[in-house]
Amino acid sequence: MGDQVRRNMPLFPIGIVKKLTELTPRQIRYYEEHGLIFPIRTDGNQRLYSFNDVDRLLEIKELIEQGINISGIKQIFIMKQQFNGLKHNIIENPDRKVQKDLTEKQLRSYLKKELLVAGRHGKTSLIQGELSRFFH
Repeated sequence: MGDQVRRNMPLFPIGIVKKLTELTPRQIRYYEEHGLIFPIRTDGNQRLYSFNDVDRLLEIKELIEQGINISGIKQIFIMKQQFNGLKHNIIENPDRKVQKDLTEKQLRSYLKKELLVAGRHGKTSLIQGELSRFFH
């Protein structure tokens, strides 16, 4: 049995997860409602969480403490998933060239996202002033 299989096994009831993460049951259910975690349900409808679920809850807790809202956390997880998919694809197909040229629409979308997050959470951006002239 591989490590990834073990990490995905639903083992912990909400009481244990509450102690491990120092989150309330309501917070844990809230993150489930928003699709950030996916506990397995038993026949008796009890939620069981895996090691990966606990890790994700701790990551969510840390991001919330940094001032990132649920929508931002969802975007972070989506970007991580896309990056991991790209990384996996490169490992599986090393001969395949990764597209390096962005279309103008993709570039504008990327730059707009950069502008929106520039200056947030105490991070300054050197390109913020330069980017702002493109989107007014």
